[in-house]
Amino acid sequence: MATYTIEEINNLLKGELIGNTTQHIEGPEQLNHAKKHHITFIGSSKYLKFWNDSEASAVLLNDNLTLEPGDNRAIIKVKNADLAMAKVLELFNPPAPEFEIDIHPTAVIHDTAKIGNGCKIGANCYIGKNVVLGNGVTLYPNVCVFDETTIGDQTIVWSGTVIRERCVIGSHCIFHTNVSIGADGFGYRPSDDGRGLTKIPQIGNVIIGHYVEIGANSCVDRAKFSSTIIGDGCKIDNLVQIAHNSVMGRSCIMAGHSGLAGSVTLGDGVIIGGSASIKDHTTIESGATVGAGSGVMNNVKAGETVLGYPAQNAKAMLKQWVAMRRLVKK
Repeated sequence: MATYTIEEINNLLKGELIGNTTQHIEGPEQLNHAKKHHITFIGSSKYLKFWNDSEASAVLLNDNLTLEPGDNRAIIKVKNADLAMAKVLELFNPPAPEFEIDIHPTAVIHDTAKIGNGCKIGANCYIGKNVVLGNGVTLYPNVCVFDETTIGDQTIVWSGTVIRERCVIGSHCIFHTNVSIGADGFGYRPSDDGRGLTKIPQIGNVIIGHYVEIGANSCVDRAKFSSTIIGDGCKIDNLVQIAHNSVMGRSCIMAGHSGLAGSVTLGDGVIIGGSASIKDHTTIESGATVGAGSGVMNNVKAGETVLGYPAQNAKAMLKQWVAMRRLVKK
């Protein structure tokens, strides 16, 4: 197990070291669970009161906060404790599961597929006709990549993921377990005879940019025509639904259980809170935020924060809630 002195950690973070500890650090941990061999972090003043009761020997502290280290304990002041902790986590991050053989003999790879240098393909993977894998792509066991799909360099696809035909995936992406890319969009219309529903063919594809991360059990549906698009740097949580012909700009965030209906457009840097739902054909402009649990029925302006159901300006919605409380108390 790797251990580090507090000086080694501070050299990595380039912070301000206050106090000292002779304890070697064996890993990071949250305040209330930390032991003497742990380093923890505090990014908000409301957690300062828990430092004295914590057993941690060291803490990463936002530089706008003040704290006394105590005996044989150390503080590393940094601009952003959350980001500093991310670097510490990298120090102690266990290696990914190893491949004993780069391409497992049980993998089924079509003769026309092109496999880049340094790719790793696990047991029972399927790679279809005319698939192209860039250099250093990793497919963990039981991944399916269907015909004419392209995956860029250094992308990692975890077990159970299915990438349907004709999709285009960028480089340095991460798809966690059981992600679905390119399933049919949800398109039906009442049949002419009135006896059921007619399925609308979904002949488009999915295009995903570079450095995109998609959480477990999330779905990105193919377009009815043209493409469903996820821009560079987007981060998508578990159990998220992105419907056909939606377009996400760069560096958007979608938290768990949120969803985009068909033909939604997100600008750059949009944040969608957990369990929020976005109505079809809605546009949310760059820099906007949708609060958790909200239902967006209309377009949202750039930089605006909306909340509630139906979602509206967050400040206006909070005023309404306060007014309703007062009425109830009366």
